[in-house]
Amino acid sequence: MKSALISALFFATPLTFGQNGKLKLLPGSKILEFDQRTSTYKLIGNVRFEYQQNTMFCDSAYFNENTEIVKAFGKVHINKRDTLNLFCDSLLFNGKTQKAKLWSNVRLRDKEYKLSTDTLDYDTKIGQAHYHHGGRVESIISNEILTSRVGYLNPETKNFIFSKDVSYKGENLEMTTDTLRYLYSKNTTYFYGPTNIFTEDAEMFCETGEYNVKTGKGSLIGNASISRSSDFTSGDTLIYHPNEGYSEAKGNVRYIDSLENLRFRGEYAFNSDSLSFSFLTGNAIAEKQLDNDTLFIHADTLYNEKMDSTTKMKAFHNAMLFSNEFQCKADSMVFEQDSNRIELFKNPIVWSNEAELKGRRIRLQVNDSLIEKAFIMQDASIVMEVEKEKYYNQVYGKEITAYFEKKGIRQANVQGNAITIFYPVDEEVTDSTIIKKRMGMNRLYSSSLDIKIDSNEIESITYNNEPDGVFYPIDQIKEDEQFVPNFTWKIALRPKKIEDLLND
Repeated sequence: MKSALISALFFATPLTFGQNGKLKLLPGSKILEFDQRTSTYKLIGNVRFEYQQNTMFCDSAYFNENTEIVKAFGKVHINKRDTLNLFCDSLLFNGKTQKAKLWSNVRLRDKEYKLSTDTLDYDTKIGQAHYHHGGRVESIISNEILTSRVGYLNPETKNFIFSKDVSYKGENLEMTTDTLRYLYSKNTTYFYGPTNIFTEDAEMFCETGEYNVKTGKGSLIGNASISRSSDFTSGDTLIYHPNEGYSEAKGNVRYIDSLENLRFRGEYAFNSDSLSFSFLTGNAIAEKQLDNDTLFIHADTLYNEKMDSTTKMKAFHNAMLFSNEFQCKADSMVFEQDSNRIELFKNPIVWSNEAELKGRRIRLQVNDSLIEKAFIMQDASIVMEVEKEKYYNQVYGKEITAYFEKKGIRQANVQGNAITIFYPVDEEVTDSTIIKKRMGMNRLYSSSLDIKIDSNEIESITYNNEPDGVFYPIDQIKEDEQFVPNFTWKIALRPKKIEDLLND
């Protein structure tokens, strides 16, 4: 009779029961029973009730008014303020702790995301759901899909945390990592652990950092790298702004331009795709791969510019160049890669074989790793040591154009205030040997002249007008006549190996 009365009341109007009226029955349940011994209500068939501002639907449910525990089974559905829906096959909810456990075919959905998993814990007090046995989160309004073994979701704040075998897929974007936090309000992911990012035109790696899934802006930290079709960048930290068309790299920077066969390394780099411009600083070294050699260029700052059909590398302050065939030093240097031309500014020095070239400015035309021609401007000089720290063959003028062969300088054309100082050799031939003896020093002047050189020795001189000069026997050479104006011999500055570039 009591049971029939309760059922009649239930179907007639909503019924509130439980401590402090926390559970409110809604019309629809077919059977309602109460066990006084355990203080448990049993609802069976099309169950509908409200509990702690949540509307719940299921096939059957149990509510203990002492423990405030709700158990629900079969097609369980929870609606929270019409903004969040949870579905599962069975549920356990503790009203005191406001924590729920959902099992089998678990789905959580709001207006933007839906989650599917096998088991879910949900804390209604803080609005957080988490799973530990694999889950899948999909965006309803975009193509985003995220899977992981462990996940923590806060639907209200849109703050999601995933760990273990995390995979994210979006529009032309994929990510894999160990731990990922996704702040949906900022469209930003934060990752902790080795992370791979794949976009339409780049592959990235780092150990920690952040990435905006809408703009592509990222900050990659720890063994970070960005690989694209034509270039590769790595460093301790990479900052990537694809929409703005630039990127930055900090610490142990490496950059490879595969189109130009260029490699860079330093401590800081900036690259602008929109301006076709990049620069590198901090122990900066550039490597230009040639057919038979490699050019190494070092300076305080290196710039690489691509304008129209011209690619220029500019080295500013303490610039140095090293190759197996020749070496250079200057305050600044420009390498025009398309025309194979190198320009040196302010106190430039070029070493080729045993010759040292100096002037106010030097322009080199190179072919692979060999100098073909050098144009030396203002206070131009060529110095060749013929007896260590004692005698030097020298050429000086306002301008000098030097032509090279494999063995070094073959010819030099001197224009303006030309001076030559050289030590002719007399050869005495015996049956078995050739004895070379320096007879003295020639010092000659002319407005212009042409010189042929063989193995640092003056082979012949052609004067364009009448020369003036003097010959000093070897034992009568005047010390103040031994050298051309502004003579220096700076062989100690010549880099002998790549490491010398950084030890300067």
